[in-house]
Amino acid sequence: MSLSIFRFRPVSQRLWVLGQMGAARLSFMNMAEARFWKLCGSGVGEGFTPKPNTQVWAILAVWDDEGIARDKVGTAPVFRRWRAHADESWTVYLTPTSARGEWSGQTPFSAQDDTGQGPIAALTRATIKPSALTQFWGQEPDISKAIGADPNVMFKIGIGEIPWLHQVTFSIWPDAASMADFARKDGPHARAIQAVRDGGWFKEELYARFRVLGAEGAWQGADPLAQPERSVA
Repeated sequence: MSLSIFRFRPVSQRLWVLGQMGAARLSFMNMAEARFWKLCGSGVGEGFTPKPNTQVWAILAVWDDEGIARDKVGTAPVFRRWRAHADESWTVYLTPTSARGEWSGQTPFSAQDDTGQGPIAALTRATIKPSALTQFWGQEPDISKAIGADPNVMFKIGIGEIPWLHQVTFSIWPDAASMADFARKDGPHARAIQAVRDGGWFKEELYARFRVLGAEGAWQGADPLAQPERSVA
């Protein structure tokens, strides 16, 4: 999998990428190597918010292997156009090590044996029931505060295909232990997970974990994987 994020600062460029939410679909429909793909917006602040961030946008794509992913991200016209218009961009390459659930009725990630070392990533994706929107987003301030204060998270962003209804969280951690500690310890994140389960707030959900293979580009002037400081969108 590849996750590419782009920052567009001028208003003219933000309007351009908004138009790409339709135009870029044609490029991916004709790109057989991309087995699954999504064009996403993002949230402000820590990213896990219902308020859209019109500067930051993302392309998530699933490929057969890392070589194809790097080739297409580097050479495909759609990626080249986005990089040319963006003020900055960063792509992280990953291989799934566990996955359960569906995304738009599909199972995009096929788990592989995890024999690597180094950073890992977690992705959650959900379609929120309209009747649960108020309850779900009411949990957001405490969760954002908790993940923003965690000293271990290397990178984090909240993205989604449709504001408010579709939610994707993506975060990178130095190792499985630090990620598990955040996910399982008592706090707003654990309480939100329990509330989701108790209330049946999601129509569809997917949870996946990845081994980070590498990255290209820069975010906030640096590669988040090479920085001890935490990076946010």
